[in-house]
Amino acid sequence: MMPKNRPPTPPGEILLEEFLKPLGMTQVSLAESMGVPIQRVNTLVNGKRGVTAETAILLADALHTTPEFWMNLQVAFDLWHARKALEKAG
Repeated sequence: MMPKNRPPTPPGEILLEEFLKPLGMTQVSLAESMGVPIQRVNTLVNGKRGVTAETAILLADALHTTPEFWMNLQVAFDLWHARKALEKAG
């Protein structure tokens, strides 16, 4: 169920707070294990980039989750913001 009064937690925040910190993993080590530049992980963690299908697969492989987990976080976040934009416009 999507929250109505507050936006869903951004995927990058989930990545940082629920995976990187508890695992003692740095953004650099995650980027290396994913085979991507550090900027890709950093912009995701800082909310400047969303999770793409490719990133979801790479995160899933690196963190032993599923791509669907990451995509569902992104879709919930995007839908909430789209709904709020439509409410404001109309």
